Amino acid sequence: MALKFVHEVTASMAVTDLERSVAWYRSVLGFKEMHRGDGSFCELSTHMTGVNIVISQREQVSQGGGATPVWTVTDIAAAHAHVREAGVRTDGGVRDIPGVVKLLTFFDPDGNPLMFAQNMMQPAE
Repeated sequence: MALKFVHEVTASMAVTDLERSVAWYRSVLGFKEMHRGDGSFCELSTHMTGVNIVISQREQVSQGGGATPVWTVTDIAAAHAHVREAGVRTDGGVRDIPGVVKLLTFFDPDGNPLMFAQNMMQPAE
C-alpha cells in the first residue's frame, strides 16, 4: 500500500521562551500565528501555503544536528541585509556554490539553524 500525502509540511523546533520566539518569527520572517496549544507551543504559517512551523517551549534546547529549514528567496543579498538589520546571528556570510545556489545560515534566539537559499541554476529550456 502506497502512502498518501497531503500538500502540507510542518517543521517542529524547540525553544526556551515561547513568547520571545513567536515575536522573533513574526518580526524577522513575517510568519503569522495560527494557533497556540496549552501555552507550550505555537503554530505559525509561513509565506508558502501548506508549510508551517511549530515551536514548542522546552527547558533546554540541544544545539546541532537535526533538520534545518531552508527558505528559498529571490535575492539572498537582500535577505542577508534583512537579518543583519534585525540583529540576527549568522554563520558567516553568503556561501556561493557557483552556478548552483547561494546559501546563508542564520539562527533563531535559541540557536536553531535556519537557512536562506537563492537558486542560481537556469531553468531548463
